[in-house]
Amino acid sequence: MKSALAFAAISETATGLALLIVPSLVGRLLLGEQLSGAAVPIARVAGMALIALGIACWPGRPLLGMLTYSALVALYLAYLGAAGDLNGTLLWPAVVLHAILTVLLARDVVKMQGE
Repeated sequence: MKSALAFAAISETATGLALLIVPSLVGRLLLGEQLSGAAVPIARVAGMALIALGIACWPGRPLLGMLTYSALVALYLAYLGAAGDLNGTLLWPAVVLHAILTVLLARDVVKMQGE
């Protein structure tokens, strides 16, 4: 398994578990706001989706799926930070992490196509 894909799968699974267990803490650290009301169950569903994504990516070679996810999340989180309304302590580190993962995964996709 490509190391970038393994790292991405583990990272997203861990984030999904955190969203499932302590969504308000993740919301505060990532966006600078407590989650309340409908946001809590929505965050937990998103956590479940991240766990499923991590599990689905672990045994196979779905690089394009993880690449697409990582690129979209990097862009969306950067948009949220640039808009200025939601800006928690971990927002920009998450943007950077997803940007790095996007580059690493894109490199793996290019290598795979050359095989």
